[in-house]
Amino acid sequence: MVEISSDVIRGYNDTMILSILLKEPSYGYEISKQIKTITDEKYIIKETTLYSAFTRMEKNGFIESFVAEQDPEGNSKKRTYYRITDKGREYYESKCEEWELTKDVVEKFIQLR
Repeated sequence: MVEISSDVIRGYNDTMILSILLKEPSYGYEISKQIKTITDEKYIIKETTLYSAFTRMEKNGFIESFVAEQDPEGNSKKRTYYRITDKGREYYESKCEEWELTKDVVEKFIQLR
């Protein structure tokens, strides 16, 4: 089975996380679970990679964190949630455009057997 190289996907971890946060605020474990589910378990983001991305994106103003005393179902659990900012939406859009260009260029060199 072919695995996705971390070098290939590294530049798009932020895009995947922001895509999830476009729908609603979420927390680390839930985001990693969604990435695993959405990719049919073809990509599992490491916890250290995920939290490094949160730190970087928060520093850049793409997301903001907040502590919730309970989850959306009303369960009493103190968790750090993340939500996308307007700057994060703009960054997400630019990364989507960049992906289209990247895909177009790389596909010119991919020869399927």
